[in-house]
Amino acid sequence: MTDVSFQNQPQEAEASLGDYFALMKPRVMQLVVFTAVVGLLAAPVSVHPVIAFASILFVAIGAGASGALNMWWDSDIDGVMRRTAKRPIPAGKVTADEAKVLGFALSGMSVMMLALSANLLAAFLLAFTIFFYLVIYSMWLKRLTPQNIVIGGAAGAFPPVIGWVIATGSMSVEAWLMFALIFMWTPPHFWALALFMKSDYDDAGVPMLTVTHGRKSTRKHILVYTVPLVILAVATAFTGIGGPVYLAAALVLNALFLKGAYDIWRRDEAQAEADEYKVEKAFFRLSLWYLFLHFGAILTEAILPAAWGIWT
Repeated sequence: MTDVSFQNQPQEAEASLGDYFALMKPRVMQLVVFTAVVGLLAAPVSVHPVIAFASILFVAIGAGASGALNMWWDSDIDGVMRRTAKRPIPAGKVTADEAKVLGFALSGMSVMMLALSANLLAAFLLAFTIFFYLVIYSMWLKRLTPQNIVIGGAAGAFPPVIGWVIATGSMSVEAWLMFALIFMWTPPHFWALALFMKSDYDDAGVPMLTVTHGRKSTRKHILVYTVPLVILAVATAFTGIGGPVYLAAALVLNALFLKGAYDIWRRDEAQAEADEYKVEKAFFRLSLWYLFLHFGAILTEAILPAAWGIWT
């Protein structure tokens, strides 16, 4: 493990509000907010708009807190990896201690306020998600096992369940189907990234599958995980959160995703290096749209009946 510490690194200049916001991983926060909103609106119980807005805001703050705590804990390896070297802590804009204080403060606030605006179960799930991301994934799994992203992916899969619980106060099969969709999507998504990020994980000593089992095995794992994901995604069309719009989207998206995984599996490193990992990068970009469009289709199925009622 490369020993690089940013705990006491002097700041290059006074940190801006944007630097502290960057600690909260705004891109990840956007996905958390979107999937939580879908979970809330897909639930069979309506929520007052003010309560819904406040609750989603606190979920977003909780997600930002998780991001800040992750950057605090991973500050030693973030400076080693090209993909993360410009984050606020390794860039010398914010200290690791500041990120830690911000993360824990926002965690406590978001959980308490969600309990007040929604219900205790939603607050508990948010607290557990923050704990899972920091302790189970960041502190334990990430540097211990190539299964880090497989198990750790659960942290990113909880938001739609939290959204559902905000509305209903309870959990259901539909909520866990949305959880499973994100959970199964996460490994192929990140393994594709690991393939074309080349030596980043090797340099940081993170036991990603590409490091411990090699790139050929990683390509096989992407396909192996994609097959059950495709089955799950299409089958969801025939549940309470599915419908014809979702089915049409799922058939197209999963055909493309399965083909992309197959194309990755049949390539070797010589081919990939020759075209600068063109197929792997295309699959990674598709994976971003894959999740967004699936949840967009779930959202469409949820709001179509109400919209149809307005126009008829």
